[in-house]
Amino acid sequence: MTAPQKNRRCVSRLCEIRTRFDVGHSREKLQLLRELNGVRVRKAKELERLHGALCFIRAFPDSITHFKAAHSLLTHFESRVLALSVAERTRLEDSGIIGTPLYYAFSYEVATWMAQRLSGSVSIYWDDIEEFSRLDELLEPMLLPAEADYFDSGYVSGREWIELASKNSGVTDFHWFITQLMQQPPSPALAQTYNAAELSLVWDLHEAAFSKSCNILPGRKIRTREHGMRKPAGAAQTDIMRPIDSLQKLTPRAATKLVDVAMASLAVRHRETNHFNCANPREVYVADVGEGISIAVFGLQHKDRFALECTMGYLILSNGAPVGYGGGSSVFRQINIGLNIFDEYRGSEAAFLWVQVMRVYHHLTGCTRYIANAYQFGSDNEEALKSGAFWFYYRLGYRPVLPAVRKQARSEFMRMRGDRSYRSSLRTLRSLSSCDMHLVLPGARASELFEERWIETSSMLATQEIAAAGGQTRAESAGRVAAGVARDLGMRSVRNWSAAETDGFQRIAPFVAAAEPANWPADAKRSMRAILRAKGGECEAEFARLLARHDHFLSELRTRCRRADR
Repeated sequence: MTAPQKNRRCVSRLCEIRTRFDVGHSREKLQLLRELNGVRVRKAKELERLHGALCFIRAFPDSITHFKAAHSLLTHFESRVLALSVAERTRLEDSGIIGTPLYYAFSYEVATWMAQRLSGSVSIYWDDIEEFSRLDELLEPMLLPAEADYFDSGYVSGREWIELASKNSGVTDFHWFITQLMQQPPSPALAQTYNAAELSLVWDLHEAAFSKSCNILPGRKIRTREHGMRKPAGAAQTDIMRPIDSLQKLTPRAATKLVDVAMASLAVRHRETNHFNCANPREVYVADVGEGISIAVFGLQHKDRFALECTMGYLILSNGAPVGYGGGSSVFRQINIGLNIFDEYRGSEAAFLWVQVMRVYHHLTGCTRYIANAYQFGSDNEEALKSGAFWFYYRLGYRPVLPAVRKQARSEFMRMRGDRSYRSSLRTLRSLSSCDMHLVLPGARASELFEERWIETSSMLATQEIAAAGGQTRAESAGRVAAGVARDLGMRSVRNWSAAETDGFQRIAPFVAAAEPANWPADAKRSMRAILRAKGGECEAEFARLLARHDHFLSELRTRCRRADR
């Protein structure tokens, strides 16, 4: 056997046994890690497989020795990338691995984050930009009077002007450009124009702390996995309702570091989400669920919050390494929530982690019903369909909302239990994935369900309330609605409220107006006053908990929505 063949065999074997934790495989893993320490891997595909296995072992180590070996190999992984031929190195582009370039047109929120955190490593990738008109719209406000004639002459492109204007800045063209944009007053229009420009960037991951290889949250005690991966203990509903002693709110400084890890974990995978882009450093919670697993939940900044729902993102970390993410939008006692496990960590304890995520959200928001949209397990999602994601949710207690589909699922599940070799056909899985699934905790009532379509319906009702208020401008009309709600609820004054609290009140007021609060009982009015203030409070989770307990508002808004749907 030649040396390259032996090396390939070592990599393949490490990938094969990375998820096995018995004594024999643990020893073999450690031996392979030591053998691979001085081995040169010549093919990009093989090197990427090795990288994924090392990431898994670092996140879920058999022992401290395993962790140190994997971590050391990942820390010095760039030398392996640089040892590849030019052709093979090119095949690793966009992998997110240290020592490689990454190309993507990030949103304005991610671009500004990159400018603040990644000085010198991000540039504009001009070769991928075909349309410059949107870029010119962004450049025009930067012009000083003396520069206008040259810029408007038609002799200079946006690229040439940026190169000229940033020539002596000492930073990359991207960093100079974003810095100028950030001097302008922040506005949705600015972000929209930037996003429409589709400005391709290249991120050089040379010695990059935020690469897949190195992006971990430091300072945590390493927990090992002598007993392997965990599974949900018994009924998921029971586990979800167990108390969490470790749930804590981070300081803004610690939260900012965690937001950086979250942002980077998606950016290197060509992904992003408003849950991280708009995260509020003053509302980040972390729960320790054992074996080195932490679940971090991020509230949104005031200006990015939804009017009725409470939307919060989450990041799952194992020994400080981000292994998965998602987000949940709660309204009253239900939450629409999904799970994403990064590719490097497939084969870990996904079911256990999912239950723990739901557990954290239950204690933060008071939700008792979890909604999984059909897309998550197969509707218009071929990958999820082929993976059998439907059964992942079903085994945890989720059930289809349509009676006919629920009956079909039960019959199919009983057939699978009777014949372990049986697998549902794609045709059957498509049928099973034709509607949403719900997981309902003990004590939850059907009357507490707020149909998801009613979120849109209630938004229409809000428009009706604003229109009925009169007023020469939309702002004046919305102000009248808020004043009417305050009067109906017996609110004396909001003068001592913060600007954010006042804004939150005005956002949710049209929904409350649609529920006709003038005739509510006194206790319902009193509790609604607390909800209105909490919407713009520092921590939106408090708003979610209060809303989950307001049965009267839920009942009245349900009635109005049902009436509007006729």
